[in-house]
Amino acid sequence: MKTIDLNSDMGEGFGPWTIGDGVDAAILPLISSANIATGFHAGDPNTMRRTVEQARQHGVAIGAHPGFRDLVGFGRRHLNAPAIELVNDMLYQLGALRGFARLNGMSLQHIKPHGALYMHLARDEEAARVFVQTLRQLDPNLLLFCMHGSAVWRVAQELQQAVVCEFYADRDYDNSGSIVFTRRVGALDPAQVAAKVLRACREGVVRTVEGRDIPIAFDSVCIHSDTPGALALVQATRKSLEAADIAIAAPR
Repeated sequence: MKTIDLNSDMGEGFGPWTIGDGVDAAILPLISSANIATGFHAGDPNTMRRTVEQARQHGVAIGAHPGFRDLVGFGRRHLNAPAIELVNDMLYQLGALRGFARLNGMSLQHIKPHGALYMHLARDEEAARVFVQTLRQLDPNLLLFCMHGSAVWRVAQELQQAVVCEFYADRDYDNSGSIVFTRRVGALDPAQVAAKVLRACREGVVRTVEGRDIPIAFDSVCIHSDTPGALALVQATRKSLEAADIAIAAPR
């Protein structure tokens, strides 16, 4: 692997409140793709505009990060709703960020659902199909960030929607290849996270919580900005990748 995308979720505060370490401005220059919260799980118009402007200053590609309509639960609680209702909510959020992008002379590179909505689309083929069919009609060139082998990935392959598969640097995997859900992520060792990413890039494997090495296919590495010590994780990961002559660049 000679090039890899490095992405992070951005703008996940709300009004005067910040999430995580509140270090979006420090992380942005170190990544290549920013997933910007669009108001349903976090974010607000002022934060969205500010984050887009900062991304433009640093040459970072931007994408919409829509979630369940769940500010109280930060979009991490599953909400039962018809597939078309979920897709309409995502379209609404996508349109909001696209307005701020156009204002700044930018276009959206991708869409990456957030939290419980991301996992819902990874499992629910009906919702995944309605979502991907809508993307094909709306913007077939919009990259869809997802997990390799998930329901939404399979539908995207069938319908020829461009995807970017992710590797989660700051989350654990189990033997099935699924992310191990943790409501509160503790502080992680930056050196261990960087080594995990470098091994995945070089060998295409990740060690599971059960102690096995499993194959992992990905085009982008995600480090969540709300993980404790996120800035140090991003710094260590970028330094490790660059030392291994792996360039960091957006997917296109």
